[in-house]
Amino acid sequence: MLNLFKKIFTTGVVTENHKTPYDAELEILGIEIKRHIDQRFSGSLAIRQVDAGSCNGCELEIHALSNPFYDVERFGIHFVASPRHADVLLVTGVVSRHMQTALLRTYDATPNPKWVIAMGDCAACGGEFGVSYASCGAVSNVIPVDMTISGCPPTPLVLLKSLLALIKGKK
Repeated sequence: MLNLFKKIFTTGVVTENHKTPYDAELEILGIEIKRHIDQRFSGSLAIRQVDAGSCNGCELEIHALSNPFYDVERFGIHFVASPRHADVLLVTGVVSRHMQTALLRTYDATPNPKWVIAMGDCAACGGEFGVSYASCGAVSNVIPVDMTISGCPPTPLVLLKSLLALIKGKK
């Protein structure tokens, strides 16, 4: 055991120095979002993400918002597990017939006032699937939508810009 400690102390640090990533556009956008969230939502905006039948491309971009680079929690944006705590429903994917009832229940469980964002081409217009025996198509075919974000998938920065536009547009 002493030999192990001796090796640790004599070797020292062998990894590279960590450089903190910095994106000026993200910082400016985040500060503006934080200002609006502080004014309108008492410092915290809760989002409930619902996968209505996507390929998970949009979910990967949403999860990137929580990584150390974007870290949207520092701007007051939080993802919640229950629709009862949400201010915004973020729906991805074409609405499959099997998820139609679950999406309606989630929408009904979200307290008013609420916003619904359809993220990605599939959620916005049905994508290549459209309406069929297995698909209801776009999210707007099932529940009212306040904003659609096109892209396959939209980037985290596009999602933040769209969220800011929604917050600023609703007064």
